[in-house]
Amino acid sequence: MLDLRNMRVVDLSQNWDMHTPGFATYEGPTIKWVKRVAFDKVGGQHIASTLHVGTHLDAPLHFLTNGQDIGSIPLEKLVGPGVVVDLEALGIGDYDLYTSAHFEEWERKTGLHIEPGDIVVVHTGYHKYYPSNWYGECEPDETRYFIKHPGPTREFIDWVLERKISWFAIDAGSMDHPMNTVIRKVRPDLASKCAQKLGRPLEEIWPDDDLQLMHYAMFPHGVFHVENAGGMIDDVLDQRLWIGCFPWKFNGGEAAFCRLVAFVENMSHPQF
Repeated sequence: MLDLRNMRVVDLSQNWDMHTPGFATYEGPTIKWVKRVAFDKVGGQHIASTLHVGTHLDAPLHFLTNGQDIGSIPLEKLVGPGVVVDLEALGIGDYDLYTSAHFEEWERKTGLHIEPGDIVVVHTGYHKYYPSNWYGECEPDETRYFIKHPGPTREFIDWVLERKISWFAIDAGSMDHPMNTVIRKVRPDLASKCAQKLGRPLEEIWPDDDLQLMHYAMFPHGVFHVENAGGMIDDVLDQRLWIGCFPWKFNGGEAAFCRLVAFVENMSHPQF
């Protein structure tokens, strides 16, 4: 049983404000005061935003007609045991591909094992390039953050299903490689540089049927994800712990802003 009296809560969320960027082709937020204490005796704000801004949870409805919405995802799915996998330490960087072999190498290196039903938090290190990063090393570079982070191919999808992973979170703009999203068309100049780095045409790596695999191929199996994680993630690398994602109960929502946290057992108590 998880005893919260013995736990430290670690925030894995990014800040959210009027400057927080949306994903490619998604509008960012607007925030305005509609009431002021001096005149209305109360402060009030109005916000307008697309949902793929800041730390957010994608529901299957985001890519599937009549798919599961945010409000129908049970809390017991959103809170559970998991691991934080440090891919950055394996030398994975700009435009690179990560595979199941990297995760299995991580298991051998750390002695930890990704169990069926685990929540897997993927650390690429790219959170430090996020404009709203607030903790630890900060090197704001939204082009590098959104367009150059690593991602998977079809091979990884099959492995995820075989290992029965519950869901993912990632400290980058997408669980998919940026060049397997609309970004390939939005930034053709950088798409060509990515193809040069990977040594073959992007159409060979991700044919049309493999578009946004971590969305189209995972969501029908209930394997969704949190994007734009970060915060204090560097404090919990290579650990087994409990993860919690807390969106609001948004019926009909295809995504939602969320707070992502890790529950870390104090060192004086044995790890579960």
